Amino acid sequence: MPLRLAPLVFLLALLSPMAAAAERFALDPVHTRVMVAVDHAGYSKAIGTASGSTGVLAFDPTDWRQARLEARVPLQRLDFGDTAWNRAVAAANLLDATRTPEAHFISTRVEPVAGDEAIVHGQLTLRGVTRPLALQVRMNALKRHPMPPFRRTAGFSATATLSRADFGIDAWPSMIGDTVELRIEAEAFASRTARFSDETAPEGPLDSPAPAG
Repeated sequence: MPLRLAPLVFLLALLSPMAAAAERFALDPVHTRVMVAVDHAGYSKAIGTASGSTGVLAFDPTDWRQARLEARVPLQRLDFGDTAWNRAVAAANLLDATRTPEAHFISTRVEPVAGDEAIVHGQLTLRGVTRPLALQVRMNALKRHPMPPFRRTAGFSATATLSRADFGIDAWPSMIGDTVELRIEAEAFASRTARFSDETAPEGPLDSPAPAG
């Protein structure tokens, strides 16, 4: 090959879709939090938060269309700030968290909106019912974390709304609003072992979450 053609061939290789494989990340359960807000009899919005979410992200910041996300939210960790209220929300007539302890989201396609924003379309399974859900996502950062173990880390903010009745959660309609607002703050660290549920998990030690900070 003539030397003058070598840079062009190298550039074409970099631009090839096969060359730009999406990087794997694992959701950090320490620094990922899901907030829900729902009308409380017209007086206020009841706010609950859940920590401990886990999941996998495949992501190439230059091509959001390649992105893939799977996440699990532990419903028994949803906290409204009061023990009795938490028990009521987790009961069988609402979240039924004993029988279905997780909310499970799997993306189906990603629609880029801007350089750092996209709509992540997917399927949410809640209380044994699966319905479409669209997350409005903004990427906040993708860089080396400043604290040990200094892993490459991605940070995102997301919002969405859903109808609780769509998932069969229709108790107390005069007290609890139907529209549930979601806000998600998520961090995910680069992981060689992260796998989606339809993939075989690799052998070897698992990655651990980043320390709090």
